[in-house]
Amino acid sequence: MKIVQINTFCDSDSTGKICAGISYTLNSCNIENYIIYTKGYSLYSQGVRCVDKFSKIQTLKSRLFGNYGFNSKKNTDRIINELERISPDIVHLHNLHGHDVHLERLFLYLKSKKIRIFWTFHDCWTFTGYCVYYDMVECTKWKNQCFKCPQKKRYSWFLDRSRAMQEKKKKIFSELDLTIITPSKWLAEQTKMSFLKKYPIHVIHNGINLEIFKPQETNVREKYNISNNKFIILGVASIWVLRKGADVFNSLAQRLDDRFQIVLVGTDDNVDKQLPPNIISIHRTANQTELAEIYTAADLFVNPTREENFPTVNIEALACGTPVLTYRTGGSPEMLDENSGMVVERNDEEALYNAIIEIERTRPFNAENCRKQAEKFSNNEKYKEYVELYNKSIN
Repeated sequence: MKIVQINTFCDSDSTGKICAGISYTLNSCNIENYIIYTKGYSLYSQGVRCVDKFSKIQTLKSRLFGNYGFNSKKNTDRIINELERISPDIVHLHNLHGHDVHLERLFLYLKSKKIRIFWTFHDCWTFTGYCVYYDMVECTKWKNQCFKCPQKKRYSWFLDRSRAMQEKKKKIFSELDLTIITPSKWLAEQTKMSFLKKYPIHVIHNGINLEIFKPQETNVREKYNISNNKFIILGVASIWVLRKGADVFNSLAQRLDDRFQIVLVGTDDNVDKQLPPNIISIHRTANQTELAEIYTAADLFVNPTREENFPTVNIEALACGTPVLTYRTGGSPEMLDENSGMVVERNDEEALYNAIIEIERTRPFNAENCRKQAEKFSNNEKYKEYVELYNKSIN
């Protein structure tokens, strides 16, 4: 059995690390495999680089003509040439929306070769005209037919081709030997309401490295001059865009008294300008052990995300013994039970505030139960689920 994964990144970014983790697991089973990637540069020995030298031009064409996902023909030909060379039994797709794959060209090839396809949906783009997520604009047009896209300007400067793009996807993604994988039950349910509902859908939750994310010895309080009697509220994001809820923390900072200390990780100079002085800002760190120390020091992890698939930051916090309070957004509540955290309705800042006050007062969660819940999401075990799915399909 030979397997090729195709993704934007290899061994970097969240999806690239998932690809590498699956690859390591396949290696341990002596299964030949490769990762074709279309952005950046990876030192991973089984990574196959197919990067478009003119990717900025392809991005510009997408913005100008509104045909997101249907550019980069030459780069797609490079990908196809690599697939011809390797001749895989299975092609496992991940993110294909980096402006460097021509969907029609790629899928015509996969159909012609009758290749078995697995596709992990890391967001909703596969079955919409343009959108990666649509919760914040409360759009449900994708269930039947996209048109007059409320988020058009994010994807196309002039032309609204959301209807045409979705129709193309419907045609291209038909009559495939396809198995869909989603990291959350939420995304599985969304997919079942789309034009892809006829295909089998499996849920394989994302996992984390439990050897790194665990309760750590920490000097975070001393380092940032936080007294021992302060209740630390932590927020973590790779980038603090609106959907991640930095504005919610600003609002909480105005309401919470001096018993509390808000700490945000993943900020930068631009985010700092928008934060009040009583929020401690820690710029993005690539040191995961350092991040685990910050999780360990916190009393409560708060995730006011407004659009989400399956945020592993929740699991990372739990693994370090810290309970989670989250909005009911996407798959965000799926990694919690009654002993490890609480869920309030999306955008209900009053409920979020009241929950924080109640948790600080009653301390209903302990580190042991949080860690126990996190252990259900070992990345090694999740990668094995992928391999088991491959084996079942071949056998």
